[in-house]
Amino acid sequence: MSSVVEVTRPLPEITVVTLNRPDKLNALSYELVETLHDALDAVAADNTCRVVVLTGAGRGFCSGLDLSAPNPEETGGGTEFPRSGMRWQERIADLTAKLHRLRQPAIAAVNGVAYGGGLGIAAACDIRVASPSARFCTQFIKLGLGGCDIGVSYTLPRILGAGPAFDMILTARAVDADEALRLGLVSRVADSALDEALAVAETLCGFGKFGVESTKQVLWANLEASSLEAALHLENRSQILASTSGEMREAAAKILRKP
Repeated sequence: MSSVVEVTRPLPEITVVTLNRPDKLNALSYELVETLHDALDAVAADNTCRVVVLTGAGRGFCSGLDLSAPNPEETGGGTEFPRSGMRWQERIADLTAKLHRLRQPAIAAVNGVAYGGGLGIAAACDIRVASPSARFCTQFIKLGLGGCDIGVSYTLPRILGAGPAFDMILTARAVDADEALRLGLVSRVADSALDEALAVAETLCGFGKFGVESTKQVLWANLEASSLEAALHLENRSQILASTSGEMREAAAKILRKP
């Protein structure tokens, strides 16, 4: 796998995917985007992986699109601009959908800037933790583009609520780690975002595999539920399926054995 994305296994059940263009604050080049797609595909197909942690090398998580090559020739498939640009845009945006579809929970360990597409990728993860140096910004509207890009018009209102999300997207102001914690954009701030993310990942690995995967699916599905009754139906169905997996009985036995 290309060095622009490094994949490591600190524990057999945890995969760490590191964006590795530190000299460019891990900006999204064609090579990085394609290699990150490959890494996420490998995670999705890996039944031993229980949790994936996404982070960036060096001083940043991801600074967004690499503006030195905003419309790589490789993305056009023989088409001309603006159609080739749309294909490139869709390919980057597909990263957020791919994270959303993973069976495994995805944790973003945000060190430094998460701007533009970097914010979109972090927001598509299920849990976000940050270092004190983390900064978040939608960025898009500053570049003469619409403020809604790479999934943020879907994810940010669901994470923050409409008011704070509209503020971040329309003004493209930078949000530091403390404000991100207050807004709920991140759930934890720690000196080492990666160490904190790995601690969360280990906690999740201590729970039943089916239970964790189904919980992620139900949580996302019920953000779109039409009523409480619809949400309860999906929850109940998930719990019944979990009870047949044997994991619930094993977990209950462990609890009963504790002093």
